Amino acid sequence: MDKRSGQTVDPHEEPSVDWGWHGSFPRGTRIAGWLSAAICFVMLIGNHHGHVEDIWLIFIGSVIVLALLRDQVKRRTSWRR
Repeated sequence: MDKRSGQTVDPHEEPSVDWGWHGSFPRGTRIAGWLSAAICFVMLIGNHHGHVEDIWLIFIGSVIVLALLRDQVKRRTSWRR
């Protein structure tokens, strides 16, 4: 039984229940998100002749940062709602 959601999980459908892994990796996901955004912005340094690459890197990095900030606000205020 998954204690967090109150639902029973069938070990035949999800064998990871037997050895205790059933869920997500939220801290690792956030770390990977910040690293991905930083890598996008670091890739702006280089010998780009056109600026199309720069626009896409800024856009993708900004979307990742906005999603991470939204997640942080959501985690802080979730107990109040």
